Amino acid sequence: MSTRDPVPLQTEPTPEGEQTLVPGVRPITTRDRLALLMDAPMRSRMAQKPLDIGLFDEVARNQLELF
Repeated sequence: MSTRDPVPLQTEPTPEGEQTLVPGVRPITTRDRLALLMDAPMRSRMAQKPLDIGLFDEVARNQLELF
């Protein structure tokens, strides 16, 4: 059997304290977080009213008779 020297674990400082990094996994950077936010679909800033008129009126679609 061959003995291998243990690989020293890398660490990074965080606001909570020193954290150990998993080998082969790179930490998430601010650039990664910003790219994720930019790729997300746009959302409205305010609540939208439902479109209950004409073709999009769900209640009018439930009619049983035409006349």
